[in-house]
Amino acid sequence: MEIGISLLEYMSIAAAVTGVLWIAARLRRRAGGPVRDNPIWVTWGAEFFGVIALLLVCRVALADWVQVPTGSMEPTLRVGDRVLINKLAYGPRLPFTNTALPLGTPERGDVVVFRFPQDVSILYVKRLIGLPGDVVSYQNGAVSVNGAAIDIARDDTTESRKEDSGQVFVREAVGTDKRVVKLDAVRPGARILPVAWLTEYQDDCIVTSVQQWQCQVPQGKYLMMGDNRDDSVDSRVWGFLDASQVYGKAVKVIANFSDRGRFWTPL
Repeated sequence: MEIGISLLEYMSIAAAVTGVLWIAARLRRRAGGPVRDNPIWVTWGAEFFGVIALLLVCRVALADWVQVPTGSMEPTLRVGDRVLINKLAYGPRLPFTNTALPLGTPERGDVVVFRFPQDVSILYVKRLIGLPGDVVSYQNGAVSVNGAAIDIARDDTTESRKEDSGQVFVREAVGTDKRVVKLDAVRPGARILPVAWLTEYQDDCIVTSVQQWQCQVPQGKYLMMGDNRDDSVDSRVWGFLDASQVYGKAVKVIANFSDRGRFWTPL
């Protein structure tokens, strides 16, 4: 099982190093040594320990944030969005491990932040489409879960932008989950070849065409997809997500410095 070295792990290392320096400074004071004789790196390390430790605790146990680098979740998330991650939704995950303190489990329709399976040092954000045991059907970019009727309708209320040229917005309802997704206007749902379904997961998936397939999600796995269905490297490409790689639940757009209208937008 792979463990990623991300910002959280680097902060843990920094906290450990500054913690040692803080202890060294404290021991020197107790021994009666003059504080001014401490090396500059000991003094500065001890001073920074409290700040780094506080930030680390907050990011491990409470909340974190990531910046969206691509358009794979458009229109829900736009490039440059700073997304707030609720770590308590599923339970904080300990640094350098895939161990989480269980406080909850992801639900169908959640926008989930997770470690990218092909490079676990990178955090990805996608929508959870299928839970373990679910049968997910895909047709022309729309999804249905466990045989529910595919309920889709053209959406003309979402603001169109330059990057949306040649695509259409569709309001998709899967049970109680509702969202707006983006599809190619000419061949909806046909741009992403389901490589993973054709290779590694042939026993779990039946592929009729690029625009039509069906998969049963294995136990301990999730099926993740981007809302920009024709421009998203997701489970169709790299396979099902292992539950141990889930990092947290994306809940709000904190800010986007290129678009002030995105500030504090709920997902």
